[in-house]
Amino acid sequence: MKARVAGTDLQYEDRGRGVPVLLLHAFPLGLFMWDEQVAALESRARLVRFDARGFGGTEAGDGPLTMERIADDAAALLDHLGIEKAVVAGCSMGGYAAFAMVRRHPHRLLALVLQNTRATADTDEARANRGVLAERVLAEGAAAAADAFLPRLLGETTRSERPERESYLRERILGNPPRGIAHALLGLGARADSTATLAAVSVPTLVVAGAEDKLTPLPDAQALQAGIAGSRLETIPRAGHLANIENPEAYDRVLLSFLEGLDAR
Repeated sequence: MKARVAGTDLQYEDRGRGVPVLLLHAFPLGLFMWDEQVAALESRARLVRFDARGFGGTEAGDGPLTMERIADDAAALLDHLGIEKAVVAGCSMGGYAAFAMVRRHPHRLLALVLQNTRATADTDEARANRGVLAERVLAEGAAAAADAFLPRLLGETTRSERPERESYLRERILGNPPRGIAHALLGLGARADSTATLAAVSVPTLVVAGAEDKLTPLPDAQALQAGIAGSRLETIPRAGHLANIENPEAYDRVLLSFLEGLDAR
């Protein structure tokens, strides 16, 4: 399905019944990364997901894809669907966009799920490296991003016991246009430091870490949990940076428990 938002047709999907959950995807993936959660939970929740600009079925915009742009697109999609408030669940880049929603659209948040993400901004070195990779992607294609990120996206257990998942993700990454990947890299590098935003979170919050995550290791998740009053931290075993893909059974149990806790409030 498509929704016209600020000059762009966003590719989105809206399935299930129950508490609305807005799923924000990681870089350099797309809405497909939530397939197993939709299949497992659509009888218990209304699951809304979309391709950020430059990924999947959504065309790239002009210039960097900022976290604020993703947040504004998310709020506009909720408007399009007539959803006043939703549980906003973001993985990695989606988590950065969730922080932007806390700052720009706090009234739309029913709760937060911050998965495999961090509050801090890029270092100068990391920002420069993203810029270099963006240039490589434009020159060489999406394979440059797949080569750079895939070895770090997945945990050792997944790479050794489920190698087909790495092959599948590589195929999906290669399906994204280089311009979209490059724009997202620049937006990620320019993102704000959200450390001060943690204290502004006033909704129930679940922080999810992957036990084998090398990109945002456990101390990053612990910093989020410490900074958000009343938040809950869960670590998914046998999973790296994409916990919901690498160990979906464990992830789904944690997410469902959190959603059921909201119903009990």
